[in-house]
Amino acid sequence: MKFYLEITLLPNPEVGVNFLWSKVFQQIHLGLVEIQDDQGQVPIGLSFPEYVIDDKYSVLGGKLRLFANNETVLKQFDTVKWLARLSDYVHCTSIRLVPEKPIGYAIYQREQPKTNPERLARRYAKRHNIDYETALTLYSKRNYQTISSPFIRLKSLSSDNNFCLWVKKIPADIKADTTHFSRYGLSSVSTVPVF
Repeated sequence: MKFYLEITLLPNPEVGVNFLWSKVFQQIHLGLVEIQDDQGQVPIGLSFPEYVIDDKYSVLGGKLRLFANNETVLKQFDTVKWLARLSDYVHCTSIRLVPEKPIGYAIYQREQPKTNPERLARRYAKRHNIDYETALTLYSKRNYQTISSPFIRLKSLSSDNNFCLWVKKIPADIKADTTHFSRYGLSSVSTVPVF
């Protein structure tokens, strides 16, 4: 990743940072959907430079970076257009070169915990052709995974359901050869520079 731009959230007493994350990320996601290829991959990766995970709390911070291998991709994405209705609440930098020697690399991936027994039971019942009550009994006896990764609340425009997009950061020693990211700008294998 050779080029990037940075978005800074500008919360105020009336509009909190979590609300802004929901609105900003929804717009960025819609823009990434527009530029996806036939396999649902996009050439833009995201990072959260103020990401913090701790025993007591975890936060994404107030900044978002968009990375691409060439400047043209970021220009065509047109971040300002996607964030136009939020212009009072965000600051967007111009496109810049990534420093030649970053501190390191990181993978930002989506984490999907299995914590909702009702949802899991519905899915299990459908896949295994059994009734919901039996599936719920099976899932009520299991221990559920808890995670401490920060998340963004989003609304699915296809199903109209609200959901949490948990973001997990994994430090990496070396730059990955691949630069394929999901429609959320996240990847389980592609790295972005940390600086």
